Amino acid sequence: MARINFQDMVGVVTGGASGIGEGLAQAMRVRGMDVVIADLDAARGQSAADAIGAHFHMVDVADAGSVATLADFTMRRFGRVDMVCNNAGVGPASSIADMTLDDWRWMLDVNLWGVIHGIHAFLPLLRQAKRGFFLNTASLSGLAALPGRAGYATAKFGVVALTEVLAAEMALEGANITATVLCPGPTRTGIAFGSRHRKLDGQATGLRDFDLTGGGGVLAAHEVRFLEPREVAELCFSAMERGDLYVQTHPELASRVVARHREIEKSFEAALPARLPREMSLGEN
Repeated sequence: MARINFQDMVGVVTGGASGIGEGLAQAMRVRGMDVVIADLDAARGQSAADAIGAHFHMVDVADAGSVATLADFTMRRFGRVDMVCNNAGVGPASSIADMTLDDWRWMLDVNLWGVIHGIHAFLPLLRQAKRGFFLNTASLSGLAALPGRAGYATAKFGVVALTEVLAAEMALEGANITATVLCPGPTRTGIAFGSRHRKLDGQATGLRDFDLTGGGGVLAAHEVRFLEPREVAELCFSAMERGDLYVQTHPELASRVVARHREIEKSFEAALPARLPREMSLGEN
């Protein structure tokens, strides 16, 4: 595996005040990078930045203008940007039947549009420099969805697809810009309390925060170990050095994805005999 010298590169991390984002920021600083921690939580974001000698900038990833301002801040401060981690996200759960349209909009605004805004604001800068890294945080739920996670999974499936297309387009362009998508399993983060920043103003909601660390279901069946954010960050850096498209954290949960892909394969297999008689009869005429 080729080693990359990240010394003096500039990295931006949305959702960097806690969880995986904070772990990524710490991993950047250990490698000698200059870091901009961007988050909606100004107090926690500034504290996280002060702790590692990074810079803080308040951002609302659901607002395209706010993310554009983040890009401007980074360029004014450092004159360059090398790595963009579109990591901010929220994770409340709800059945589809209980979700309001506002619930859908909020989940997609943060978890999908937040990544779109990050790419839209920073891609021109990386293309101009002709090098760089995108790391977009999706989820294992972006590869195999579970009941009660429709809003979250819909957004995360979108992040996976978006990153796949971005990686393919950069390769076709011959740009020295890589795109990697992180699909983490259970990690010790604050995503269980993501609704604290949402302003409902009395509106109804079917979404409820929940704490994965309570176990149960798939997690209990596999005796899954919750990873620390820095562990996930190190996996991400290893993947980016290899030029990998995907970062996985929990091989013990791969069966969910394998089973889904097998069902897709079976649907193609089922289509073939269904088509043959008609094609043969058309050929005979």
